[in-house]
Amino acid sequence: MSEGVRLDRDQIAKRVAAELQDGWLVNLGLGIPTLAVNYIPEGRDVIFHSENGIIGMGPRPADEDIDTDLMSAGKGPVTLIPGAVFVHHADSFAVARGGRLDAAILGAYQVADNGDFANWRLPDKHVGGIGGAMDIAVGAQRVFITMSQTDKDGTPKLVEALTYPLTTRACVTKVFTDMAVISVTPDGFVLDEVAPGFTPDDIVAATAARLIVPDSVGTIAA
Repeated sequence: MSEGVRLDRDQIAKRVAAELQDGWLVNLGLGIPTLAVNYIPEGRDVIFHSENGIIGMGPRPADEDIDTDLMSAGKGPVTLIPGAVFVHHADSFAVARGGRLDAAILGAYQVADNGDFANWRLPDKHVGGIGGAMDIAVGAQRVFITMSQTDKDGTPKLVEALTYPLTTRACVTKVFTDMAVISVTPDGFVLDEVAPGFTPDDIVAATAARLIVPDSVGTIAA
């Protein structure tokens, strides 16, 4: 494998944030996705939605400015953008489930090459996260997954078929890992970009499914 340095959490969040377009309404899952709000390109108007009733969620405040009454669905402190609103919990879920989200950014344990993904329970656990964001994944027009390319043992997380409990079928649009950006297409995984220092062969070796490598592959601006 090449001497590439894997992207850190903030670098992954910055890259997925660059994918968000002006005027989009976007839901953020727990973990890396919550960091994306900090990296929206200047001048781009993106509205962030939180299931607990915030439409217009802004970046995390400085520690001295935290308001403990203003939290995201993931219980992290947030700010509000101009024009932000609070809505009833049921109305917030109606937004998510009614096809009104332009995109959702979620974490995952595994993604299959047909767009299935797993993020709510590990195989050896009897209890998982409530829902696993399955309603958000179904309702969003695009699903972007942020994750590491492999687990700590080097086992690929991008696979032909899930071995973890399914969250939602055939919904993933793109995967943003610490090594690459990979699109999910009707033909399977397609390599779009690699992290600096890595080669397409490195990504192929770290993927447990067929990975289509175009003639031109970009480099992530880390």
